[in-house]
Parts: sequence; structure tokens; C-alpha cells
Amino acid sequence: MSTTTTQSAEVATRRGHIARRVLVAVLASVAIASLLLAVPGLKGVSRQIAGLSAGWVAAAVALELGSCLAFVVIFRLFFDGLPSGPAREMALLEQGAGALLPGGGVGALAIGGWLLRREGLSMRHIVERSCALFFLTSATNVAALIGAGALLAAGLLAGPHDPLRTGLPVLGALVVTAVALVVPPLVRRSPRACRTAWLLDLAAGIDGARRSLIRPSWRLIGALGYLGLDIAALAAAFAATGHPLPVAPLVLAYLIGYLANLIPVPGGFGVLEGGLAGALIAYGAPATQATAAVIVYHAIAFWVPSIGGLLGYALLSRRASRTNGAGTTRHAHKQRFLPGSQAPVVGTVA
Repeated sequence: MSTTTTQSAEVATRRGHIARRVLVAVLASVAIASLLLAVPGLKGVSRQIAGLSAGWVAAAVALELGSCLAFVVIFRLFFDGLPSGPAREMALLEQGAGALLPGGGVGALAIGGWLLRREGLSMRHIVERSCALFFLTSATNVAALIGAGALLAAGLLAGPHDPLRTGLPVLGALVVTAVALVVPPLVRRSPRACRTAWLLDLAAGIDGARRSLIRPSWRLIGALGYLGLDIAALAAAFAATGHPLPVAPLVLAYLIGYLANLIPVPGGFGVLEGGLAGALIAYGAPATQATAAVIVYHAIAFWVPSIGGLLGYALLSRRASRTNGAGTTRHAHKQRFLPGSQAPVVGTVA
């Protein structure tokens, strides 16, 4: 079987998988809407959603779109060896995959790796850079958690000041940070027989994220925008209920509530609503308003990146069809460097 035929079969298979994921998402959205209308105890939530401020909802959509574009910026920091067009499309597709697939970011990394492999990057460099991107965005989350918790604990921002809701999240974030910083030197010092592939990839990803901070680029703004604008979208959805939540409790509730997304449910339907609403209520938000805001926010945070991902996939497929139709594929390899590293990464430049 020729390479072109194999690639076409792979694309057709992936297209079928994506279509099924979208269908599941549509059915889940309909089921949640039906539940809100059918269950008497949830009718207050449905009335709250019906009375939301359209202006704030539109602002939430715009902020979520900004978050997706910010991810494109930070994605291109780590995959700067790719042409700008395919890089943007792959970043959008990773965003969509993260929304559609169970496990969120892990599923997105798998889809992204498959596409990057097709662009000519070696598997080693795909794994290294994908891990570095993952750890950098995760480090942004941890820093936000520590900052918000510390400011609340010190009484500098409005919200709860008890140790359980301020000190405990900060302690957990510090432990995670310490573990991440200790892993690379431990892996390097361990005997070769103990260095499994996943441990080496983990250490390389952490080192790559750290190097990107030591030698900063303007594209690091993308990591801040990716998280900050998404939290702002939740804040806008909450403001649409008429009961805005102070910044620090909102940030803590967002970061803690999103841990529910680790449960492997496609699109996070049900589990993310429960995790976010529960965390918001724990930090002082009214239950009805919190549930309504989270349902609206999740709909926006799901469909905006999903539509962007479908657009990215369509553009990539059209680009691949044009390349196959021409009968030749030109590969001009250009060496790029992971920020602060000395190891070149081979990218494909059209």
C-alpha cells in the first residue's frame, strides 16, 4: 500500500472518530438541557440561565476565543520549526481535541503527536516539546493557585481566609512544584537500567519548560492568556447571573474544580459541572447561580475550542489533499532550538 493511500486511510479513520465525538457531545448537551427542564429541583437553575445577561454571555464567548488564540501563541513557542499555517491549525486542533476527548490535555497531546509526526518531526522531539508545553501551562496553573491562595490567606483580597480553603491548596501546589523540580536531577543521577522511556520524557519536558522561563520569549504571554482569559470567561458567565465572585476565590475554585476533568468522561460532561460548581459553592458562591454559570461556561468552553478544532482539522486536511494531489511533498528541514537548549529540533518548512 502506498504512503498516500495509507495517509488517506488514517485521515478517514480520524475523521470518523471526530464525527462520533461531536455526536456524543451534541447528545450530552441535549441531555443536560433536558435534565434542567425535567427535574423540579433544577428548574431554578434553568430560570437563572434564561435570565442571564446576554452582554456578559457574549463577553464570555469572546474571552474564551481569546484563550484559544493565546494557546496558539504558546504552542508556536515550542513548535517554531513548523510553517506558521500548519502550526496554527495544529494548535487549534489540539484545543478541540482537548475539549472532545476524555482526559482533556492528555488526549490532545496524542492527537497533536500524530499530526506532528506527519509533518516530519521525530517522535523524540515531539514528545519532548509536547511535554514541555504541558508542563509550562501546568506551571502557570500552579503559580496562579499559589498566588491566589497566599493573597487570600494574608487577607489582602476579598474571600474566605480560613486555612482549609487557603493554606491547603497552597500546600498542595508547593508539594507538586517540589516534586516536579526534583524529578529531572533524580532521573539524571539514577542508574541507566532504571531510566525508563517515560521517566526520561518526563524529565526532558520539565527541563524544557524550565528553560523557556530562564530565557523568556514574548510568546510566554500566551501561557498567561490561555489560563487568564479562560478564568475570565467563567467570571463573565458568573457576572451574567448578577452575582459576580471576587477574583481570588474564583481563581482557586476554577483550578480546584478543574481537577474533576481528570475523570475520563468525553467532554467532561457532568463531571466538570459538578467539580466547578462544588468548588465555587465551597468558596462562597450561591448554589443556583454557581450551577447556572458553570453550565453556561462549560458550554462555551467546550464549543468554542471544538469549533476551532474542527476548522483547524478541515484546513489541515485540505492542505494535505493539495500536497497529495501535486504528487510530491517538499521537505526542507530547518533546525530550531527548544528555548535555552543546545539540541536542534528538525522541523518541516514548506
